[in-house]
Amino acid sequence: MLLHSKAARRTAWAVFLLLFLPLFALPLLVIVAASFATGWSGALPSGLTLAHYRDAVHGDSLSALLTSAATALAASVLALTAGTWAALAAQRLPRRARRILDGLFLLPLAVPSVVVGLSLLVAFSQPPLLLNGTPQIVIIAHTVLVTAFAHQSVGAALTRLDPAYEQSAAGLGARPAYVLWRVKLPLLLPSLSAAAGLCIALSMGELSATMMLYPPDWMPLPVQIFATTDRGSLFAGAALAVVLMAATLLALLAVSRLRTRAAYR
Repeated sequence: MLLHSKAARRTAWAVFLLLFLPLFALPLLVIVAASFATGWSGALPSGLTLAHYRDAVHGDSLSALLTSAATALAASVLALTAGTWAALAAQRLPRRARRILDGLFLLPLAVPSVVVGLSLLVAFSQPPLLLNGTPQIVIIAHTVLVTAFAHQSVGAALTRLDPAYEQSAAGLGARPAYVLWRVKLPLLLPSLSAAAGLCIALSMGELSATMMLYPPDWMPLPVQIFATTDRGSLFAGAALAVVLMAATLLALLAVSRLRTRAAYR
């Protein structure tokens, strides 16, 4: 640590706990406690039950969880493909052109996500690109919102990549396509896996744009949570929120294992 004295370290830990507990840990603990409750009229929840979790892993709730997972997976694959391709292509561009390209990818982050949803709703409301009311438009919205993170992650990794590997392979007679697939992309795997984890986490929790676009037969879990709590079923919504957090955490753990293997390789 940068703090060498015990008093300074204790002060830093005390400040961290004072900020972390009320701002981050306490809200999560409240959600977890509420997910097991049937009522909460005092300081602690009452009527402990597992019924909310039984409902959360059956029927429409399970379908919503699978929909969120499928949407996050598809959007992450598309975002990684587009972001990686753009980052690789930007290496050949002049500095001003690279800045313009970065700005275009960051543009969806500069506006509220509900604006992105509305723009897609308007853009794909007429033939020949009539996608309103289809799962594809939800996946496109999530892709637009998370591609910037994939692009920035891969772009930052490319700036740190030692060009000696690519130059050595080219000097030995390797073609550009071979250098890309066998040299450059394997070196980028840790950054790609990190970007994939971030894209999945953001997609799993996205709500604003999804609310404007989702069809009745493609309802992600965040929308289900909103609908459940809007009906007044706060404790059932809390259980769904815990399930969403657990599913996202499991996905991130799986991606982190891939990242560790990629870094070791």
